[in-house]
Amino acid sequence: MTFVIALPCVDVKDKACLDECPVDCIYEGERMLYIHPGECIDCGACEPACPVEAIYFEDDTPEPWRPFNTANDEFFTDLGSPGGSAKLGLIEKDHPMVAALPVQDTV
Repeated sequence: MTFVIALPCVDVKDKACLDECPVDCIYEGERMLYIHPGECIDCGACEPACPVEAIYFEDDTPEPWRPFNTANDEFFTDLGSPGGSAKLGLIEKDHPMVAALPVQDTV
């Protein structure tokens, strides 16, 4: 199990969680951030840092946002395990489900 980032992050990307992650496993896509399931150590440091409450332990993701569990995992299919987001910076893509979402109201 791991932590995942859900809908409230889409089109917000506050990035406060990046500063709290001790293993640099939160990656930036075009419209949201993603937690690498193989690099996350389940420490939970990112969860309270998120101002929009978008981060959940995988089993605790609210039912309407459960597809984000898969999106967080599949985002890394072609990236593999880069070993830290600082090496990559912005990744100019999103999971197809996220890319297909309408622009979120961030006000």
